Amino acid sequence: MSVSVSRESVDGVAVLIAARDAAGTIARAVRSALAQPEAAEVVVVDDGSTDGTAAVAREADDGSGRLNVVVQENTGPSGARNRAMSSTSAPLLCVLDADDLMTPGRLGRLLETSGEGWDFVADDLLTAREGRESGPYGRLLGVDKAGEVDLASFVRANISDPRRPRGEMGFLKPLVRRSFLERTGLRYDGRMRLGEDYAFYAEALARGARFRLTPACGYVAIARKGSLSEAHGAVDLKALIDADDRLLAQPDLSPEAVAALKAHQRSIRLKWSHRRALDARKAGRLGAAVRVLAESPATAVYILRETARARAVSAARRLVGRRGWAAIEAEPAAAGSEQGRG
Repeated sequence: MSVSVSRESVDGVAVLIAARDAAGTIARAVRSALAQPEAAEVVVVDDGSTDGTAAVAREADDGSGRLNVVVQENTGPSGARNRAMSSTSAPLLCVLDADDLMTPGRLGRLLETSGEGWDFVADDLLTAREGRESGPYGRLLGVDKAGEVDLASFVRANISDPRRPRGEMGFLKPLVRRSFLERTGLRYDGRMRLGEDYAFYAEALARGARFRLTPACGYVAIARKGSLSEAHGAVDLKALIDADDRLLAQPDLSPEAVAALKAHQRSIRLKWSHRRALDARKAGRLGAAVRVLAESPATAVYILRETARARAVSAARRLVGRRGWAAIEAEPAAAGSEQGRG
């Protein structure tokens, strides 16, 4: 497809792709973005890659003049997305993860079903595992009709529970009106390398954003081993706790929003404690691990439960064997990543 777009007067949607060491997937992401007629510009920010990501992205260009590849030193997903935002003047912005894709017509369908009066509009995600990008797809949330999302309901949806499938709204990749970002000064928090999408959307809602959610239109989140979110550490989780503190300091929050934020922060604190205990044990500092367990009864229960769950998964792997476990993992993914890949 050939589309003629003036770079001096960019209009429509800018698709923003932050990428680091994504040479294996970036071409797929770029091609899927350029295939969207509403994509006036596709901005790829190579965030300090060492594997030729930028060169592969440029090779995926369709010759329409819409692809802009920016190379910078590593700043993390938040910094890369902020750089992408500043590299375009498009009135609508849309983040696409470097290992995900959009099916043909996704942006058009999202705009058609979004209605009026929104600052953020997101569609339910389609989910798949690497190697099965064409489906069958799972659904992140199972949304069957469009509706509004407020801060309290958004935050509650991001509290993970091992008793139910993953379904955090922080995974969503909405269209965003630049006018809202300019009016409020909102940007991604450069200190965050985990949960940056959650914090960005929650901050927007706390500042009065109108957030609309629609059924799936064609964003496909690919579950891959070794993603940034799978390697998060105690520092990343502490940054997410601090983000909730900053959100709680926002004025005029409803009692429901405050309660939801405190519940979300408690859930992240448990994960933070678990990570600290694992790190201490791995480093041979058993005393430090015991001190983490002793912080509170809830902490001890959570760590012991997660330890038991990990052992059960390991036993199941041994029981069904490598082929059997591979078949289980080949089922459609419940979600593409931890909160906010980058």
